[in-house]
Amino acid sequence: MTRRPPHRLDPSEEDAAPRNERLQKVLAAAGIGSRRECEELILAGRIEVDRQIVTELGTRVDPLRQVIRVDGTPLTSPKRLYFAVNKPPGVVSTSWDPDRRTRVIDLVRTDERLFAVGRLDRTSEGLILVTNDGNLANRLTHPRYGVDKTYLARIAGSPSIEALDRLRTGIHLAEGVARVASVSVRRRQRETTELEIVLNEGRNREIRRLLARIGHKVLQLKRIAVGPLKLGSLPIGASRPLTRDEVLMLEQATERPPTESRPTAPAKRKPRPAVREPRGAVTPPPRAPKTPHAPKIPRGVKVPRGVKTGGKPAKAGPKPWAAGEKSRRPAKPGKKPWRKKDR
Repeated sequence: MTRRPPHRLDPSEEDAAPRNERLQKVLAAAGIGSRRECEELILAGRIEVDRQIVTELGTRVDPLRQVIRVDGTPLTSPKRLYFAVNKPPGVVSTSWDPDRRTRVIDLVRTDERLFAVGRLDRTSEGLILVTNDGNLANRLTHPRYGVDKTYLARIAGSPSIEALDRLRTGIHLAEGVARVASVSVRRRQRETTELEIVLNEGRNREIRRLLARIGHKVLQLKRIAVGPLKLGSLPIGASRPLTRDEVLMLEQATERPPTESRPTAPAKRKPRPAVREPRGAVTPPPRAPKTPHAPKIPRGVKVPRGVKTGGKPAKAGPKPWAAGEKSRRPAKPGKKPWRKKDR
């Protein structure tokens, strides 16, 4: 099949068809995969729109009027499915594993293509959602929507109040400053402590890395809630479909508009004084102007006695000896002035 230019709609067609959406969003909503995976499919030339191969990201399509194919198979709108899974340790959250380990989606009995909402590392356990609704999955995992995830962490040792405050204020990681939304102590034992930690952002192994920075190793990590949805008494390794009310609660938790930080203008600083004076200090009187320097006289010119040269300021006032006196040194009391003939 020959490659053709990507199908783009004119601005007039976009105004006339308000249902047009980005192609990767339509594919993700149909359960093909995450948006990033769908973008890779588009760039690889595996997506067709009305028998034309599309390779440009951001192409807008109308899923109700146009035929979309993935590897030659027409895209259908499957029924939205939502499941809660109690992931056991040793199960991976990824949809494709080259080592053929047990996946989270393998714990759900259905023929529809599903994917996990977010991720739990292989050694962690607890609640994880499985669905084919890409739009809801994106809103639940994106940090700008601020959906809380609650965890129970059993750690070695007993953290101090200062260490827990560091988790709240923020700790520097490789990606930047990371902090928890809240942390509280649920139980203290002789050698271990059980903490309840709430996160509203997702980073790779974030809780384990944060606790390692304050000197405590995580022995067991379990997620017990995603937003308003709680794990409850679901057995380990089991799954159950979500009720209509639970899906509505999750959608309402993501209806909060994303918070965007606005750049603030830098505050104008007041001019700092040249010299800071301590409180109660008395301001000294202004200094008197310096005496002008005596002029420099070139070499070879005779200079009379008493005239200062070399640029130093001349001293004001009369000389300590009388004018015309042979001796330049004043006589000391009780002694005669020194004379050359006295030698």
